[in-house]
Amino acid sequence: MSEPGTLPPAGPRVTLYGRVGCHLCDDARAVIEAVCAELGESYVEVDVDEDPALLARYSEEIPVTLVDGRQHDFWRVDPDRLRAALRRS
Repeated sequence: MSEPGTLPPAGPRVTLYGRVGCHLCDDARAVIEAVCAELGESYVEVDVDEDPALLARYSEEIPVTLVDGRQHDFWRVDPDRLRAALRRS
């Protein structure tokens, strides 16, 4: 239950843009899964190859991590940095 005057979370706070067969995406996923599990957060993964606009925007930077809708990291995910970003909000 949320505090009076606050909105409940709308969904996953972390988004991972990646693609199938990407070893950096696999590494990023492992870090994101661990940090989100530790903090009780969830994440969603989006395959950039399924969306032409995302492919055009992110294809050279994947994996890309967003926190609360804003780009947080690309290529590598630092667990301490991700943890700090999730605790800030």
